[in-house]
Amino acid sequence: MTVARHTWPRSHGLVALEICAVAALYYGSAELGLLQQLVRGQVTPLWPPSGIAVASLLLLGRRVWPGIAIGAFLANVWLGPSVLSVLAIAAGNTLAPVCSFALLRRVGFRHEMNRLRDALALIFLGAFTGMLVSSTVGTGTLVLTGVLDAGDFWPTWSVWWTGDAMGVLAVTPVLLVLRSARWPGGASPARWAEGVLLLAATVGVGTVETSSTPLLFLGFPLLIWAAFRFQLAGAAPCALAVSTFAIISAGQKAGPFAGHDLFTNMITLQAFNGSASLTALLLAAAVGERAQAEREIALACRQLASMVTMVSTSDRRPALPADEDDRTVGDTARQ
Repeated sequence: MTVARHTWPRSHGLVALEICAVAALYYGSAELGLLQQLVRGQVTPLWPPSGIAVASLLLLGRRVWPGIAIGAFLANVWLGPSVLSVLAIAAGNTLAPVCSFALLRRVGFRHEMNRLRDALALIFLGAFTGMLVSSTVGTGTLVLTGVLDAGDFWPTWSVWWTGDAMGVLAVTPVLLVLRSARWPGGASPARWAEGVLLLAATVGVGTVETSSTPLLFLGFPLLIWAAFRFQLAGAAPCALAVSTFAIISAGQKAGPFAGHDLFTNMITLQAFNGSASLTALLLAAAVGERAQAEREIALACRQLASMVTMVSTSDRRPALPADEDDRTVGDTARQ
């Protein structure tokens, strides 16, 4: 009983700490996301809190959902238009990642994302399906409160939905990678040099993306390189960096975003970001599956070689056939 009394407050204290940490991360990332707002200072092309919320639920469990609700309320309370509308938007922002978490758990999603089915589940269930809730509730609330005209529902809804979905596609894999990241102590100097070169190339391509030259497509060779050589650990951060540079370019109306209206720029931006995330996640998962299959084949070959060696070096003589044994016994009796 004494152990139970000491364990109870300790476990609840840990949960409270996790909830506060999730709320702080949600609010802080929301402030970063709002730096690139497009609609009424509230709708952005990339909403990092949605990715943080889904990752928090996957890593810590359903018990941290109050942290998501608190962070969503604090992020929207200063934007208005009223307390009731803020509560409705916060409820939608909380329910969406919870739905994504439930769908991913339903299909047996693995945090390592080393299977193609895990990448597909995160894309189509965690991002595209789950984020329908927040975009619908949020945009509907703005229309019902008179902040938006009814004719602006679908454009705002599309920006909200793609922004939340991009948050899941770009941010959640990075957090899942960080959770299982280990210092590569056995990596060769050539491997370290390749990683530094990839980082430098990503920064260089990002600089080109934000210039007046429309060269967004240069990000795709980097994603392929990162996925094939470093799998998800390289592909996820690279996809986030490439998408971030594209968003900055769209905000500055530079490169392919120059001279177009908001709707055209949003289609271009989200098509690029979605393609980048899909390329990175699917390639990394496919390469991970191939590497796992190669390890299993190598293990089976080693086991088979060990069995063959054991049999060939055995001192036991093979057993004689039954009829040969009978013949031997008969010859002995006649003698």
